[in-house]
This record gives sequence, C-alpha cells and structure tokens, in this order.
Amino acid sequence: MRRLPTSILIFKPSILRSLQGYNRSRLAHDATAGITVGLMTLPVALAFAIASGLPPGTGLVTAIIAGFLIALFSGCRIQIGGPSSAFIVIVYGIVERYGIPNLLIATLMSGIMLFLMGLFKLGTLVRFIPVAVVIGFTNGIAALIILSQLRDFLGLRIEKMPGNFFGIVSTLGNHLHTINYYALGLALVTSLVLLGWQRLMPALGPDQPSARGKLTIIPGTIIALVVGSLATTLLQLPVDTIGTRFGGIPAHLPSLSIPSMDWETARFLFMPALTLTILCAIESLLCARVADNLLDERHNPNQELMAQGTANFITPLFGGMPAAGTISRTYTNFRSGATSPIAGMVHALALALIVLVAAPLAANIPLPTLAAIMMFTAWNIGQWREFSRLRSYRMPYRITLLAVFLLTVVFDLTVAVEVGLVATCLTFIYRISSLSYADTIEPGQYQDIPRWDPGDMQVRQLHGALFFGAVKLIQDLEKQLPRRVIVLDLDGVLYLDSSGADELLHLAKVCHSRGITLILCGIKRQPQDMVQRVQLLQRQGVRHASKLHDALQQATALLPASSLGAADPEPEATPAQA
Repeated sequence: MRRLPTSILIFKPSILRSLQGYNRSRLAHDATAGITVGLMTLPVALAFAIASGLPPGTGLVTAIIAGFLIALFSGCRIQIGGPSSAFIVIVYGIVERYGIPNLLIATLMSGIMLFLMGLFKLGTLVRFIPVAVVIGFTNGIAALIILSQLRDFLGLRIEKMPGNFFGIVSTLGNHLHTINYYALGLALVTSLVLLGWQRLMPALGPDQPSARGKLTIIPGTIIALVVGSLATTLLQLPVDTIGTRFGGIPAHLPSLSIPSMDWETARFLFMPALTLTILCAIESLLCARVADNLLDERHNPNQELMAQGTANFITPLFGGMPAAGTISRTYTNFRSGATSPIAGMVHALALALIVLVAAPLAANIPLPTLAAIMMFTAWNIGQWREFSRLRSYRMPYRITLLAVFLLTVVFDLTVAVEVGLVATCLTFIYRISSLSYADTIEPGQYQDIPRWDPGDMQVRQLHGALFFGAVKLIQDLEKQLPRRVIVLDLDGVLYLDSSGADELLHLAKVCHSRGITLILCGIKRQPQDMVQRVQLLQRQGVRHASKLHDALQQATALLPASSLGAADPEPEATPAQA
C-alpha cells in the first residue's frame, strides 16, 4: 500500500495550536478585534467588487466565506483574508474579456492550483521572487487602481471603462467635460476625512489610552462612509450611489451553485487561473511574513497556501471573487488585540450579520465616496519611496523595478512578472558567472616541489561555480594547454552543473587526443557527485588527487628531467658590481 504524501499528514492549521490555553479574556480580545476588522472590511469589500467590474455584494460574499475559511485553515494565526486590492486590475480584465461565469471557473481552478502548491511544499518558492519585482508590480497595481477610480471620483458619465491602460486614459480624456462637481466635492471631503482620521490616531499618542482605545475600534473608512452617505442623503446630492447603479446589495447570502466546466473551458482559462494563483500566493505569503514580524513567530507557508486554495475553491461556488491575505486588515487585526484565528472568524460573522440586517442602508452609499476610499487604499499599499531610493541601487535593480512597474501599468501583470523574473535571472546569472575565475600557480611556489617548465605543465585553481553561465572559463583553458600535464584544483568550486561537467569531459577528451595528462584535485561534495555521475575520473588520461600538493607530486613525476629544476635567471651584473 502506497503511503500518503507527508503534506497531508501535516495539514495542521494554526487554530489547533492557538486554542491551547484559550480562555474568556482571549475570546474578548478576539471578538473586539474581529468586529473592528469587520467594520473596516465593509466599505473596502464593496469598493473592491465595484472596481473589479462586479456587483457590490460579490465583495461582501467573498469577505464572509473566504474570510472565514482562511482564518479557519490558515498557517498564520492572525491572517485576515478576503477580497484584495491586488486582484482588482486582473479581475476587471478577466470579467471584461471572459465574463463573470468564467471568472468563477478561473477562481475555482486557482484554488486547486494553490492547494496543490501547498500540498507539494512549494510555499517557500514564492520567497525567491526578487524584491524589485514585488515592489514593481505592487506600485503598478496601485497606480492602475487610482487611474481606474477617477471615473467615480470625478463623477464622469462613462457607461463602461475599458480594461487596458491606453483605453482608460483615452476614455477619461474624452469624457472630462462631463465632470460632476458635486461628486468631486464629495470625494475630496471623503479623502480629507480619511487623511484626518489617519493623522488623528498617532496624534493621540500613548498618553491618552482611553480616548485612543475607543477611537481605534472605528476604522476611518467607516467614518468616511457614514459622512459621505449622510451628506448625499440629507443634501440630496446628484451623485451615483450603490442603489442607483446596482439596485443595492442582497439581504441574504447566495446559495450554492456549481458552474459547468469542461476540458476546453479549463484549457481556455488556464492562463487567467495561473495569474490569479501566482498573485494570491505572493500576496498571501507576503502578508503572512508581515504578521511574522508583528508576532515574532513563523507561519507555515504550505499550510497557508492550502488555506488559500480551499477558500478560492469554495468561494466561487457561492458567486464570490478571488481572495487572498490582506496586509492592512491583518495589521489592524493585530493592533486590535487579536490572539488567534477566532478573530478572523468573528470578522466574517460580523460581516454576515451586517449583510442580513443592514443591507438596505447600503443603497445610499455614494460611489464617489467608495472611489475615494479605493484611491486612499491604493496610495497606502504603494511603496512610492522606493522610486526616490533607486539611485542608491545598481542599474539592474533599477531597470527591473521600473520595467515591472511600467509593464504592469501599460500591459499586463503576468507579462510584467515574467519579464521581471527573466531579467532578474539573467542579471543573477551574469553576476554569478563573473565571480567564477581561475588563478595560476607559478613554478617555485612550493619548496618541496621542483620547478617545472610552464610550457610542459600548468597548474590552475578554479573558483566560484562552474555552471552553464561560466563554462567559458574551461573553454579558455583549452586554448592555452601545455604540452604534457595540466592540474586543475577544484577546491574553490562550490557548484558544478551538467553543462560544467560536460565542458570538463570535453577538456579531458581534448587533453587525451593531444597526449596531455589531466589531474583533478580538491573536489568538494557537490562537484564530486556530478563528477561521479558523468564518470569523468574514469576517462583515459584523467587522474585524481585529494589535495593540490599530492597532485603536484603526481604531475612533476610525469615530466622529464629536462622540464624540472630550472633555476631562476640570475640578474645581470651592474657596471659598479663589475
């Protein structure tokens, strides 16, 4: 009977560990944190769905179902999952090109991919994505979100926004004459409220714990939402609301619906699903790493991917959009006193209660207010200071970050990440290959080894990695071979790949054809394993020694007496000495 993969046996969400010693005090902290995050999630979930080209209720469904499942199965005890701003541009493009039913299928497929990534322990691979790529696409997504929200921020009369950069810019420019100054004023007031609330929290400081504790439970987005809704209702402002554009949000959770899918559909949607998978993995694991720094502990990345996979598989069955871990809500969860995943589950239940009780009130929420909240959120997720610090980095880093940023904005996130990874890989290959070099051991450096004629014998010490990017090092040796013996000291070689081994085989073949003995020494563990695989030491004319000194003794023993013992040329006598 075949054994199950080890990953299944270690499917242990953090909630199992967090509930040890759980008590009423921790429950009170988790409930407070969950309600706080739930209030914070309400406006952004609505805004994320609308910005993605979906009905506003889709964001709430995702926050409730995915938020609960991610908290339940997460590998990080304070992770808050749900609709993320990182998905807006991608989801909008998928909806525009493939339609909402196919978005649900692509999300379901991404859930399967995420779960398999966790199952086969691929969670650590995401850490190898370079910082320049992450910053580039994060800032690119933030810029696109800000650009896409200008329609509702300015109150422009545009029926449907295109999904590409040039189309958005062109459409906005063609409709600037339709600007609604009531919408613009409301959006500016909302922005001022958000900015003022953000500045108010640090201003209170630790010396006013009572006031600070009461105010931090109310997110600034809720204050802005209430101010915008009251202003629109009381002043009868002529601006679009959720009610006028979407007819409000449902006062109930949707029922289970399994989308019809066949092999052709799956193949058609593979690339969009792969894009969602990569983005969710990056976003969620980055969020978990932020939580690690807050908690001073380590999350389980493979468990986290399985949790994200479970949520993204089940959520679209109820009409939800893609979900991931969210840094801002996870940070708020921590600051609000969360101690376990119970806080994330409470946040989802609080949202469900709001939907069931207060759904009719959502019809009065003005879209300019949601647009201002979205632009404020996008501005905060962008790492804009990195642009001003580019001068302190090397040129490859600058080019990679700017290329990923521009490609994300102008073309597509998938293309941007692919180009960024390729550029980073090429830069890395070049840098590693430049660290590989050869030193020459000159005759007379060892007192107990007789001097040799450099024309008959050469001794080279190789350093670095002999891989496909550094094989020119061996090729250069072939152009300057001695007449009788060549010694290669591999003690400084840390890595040898198949291309490097193949080049050594070719060197051995050339040496044998010319009657030259090749002696290898100082081979470390990994290079030795590769040398044994290709049977290099079994080739004719190839010898081996453990140390360089032993190799030199073997080499000089192969040389004729005429090649050994040459003395240094005596300096010519000066006229004074004569």
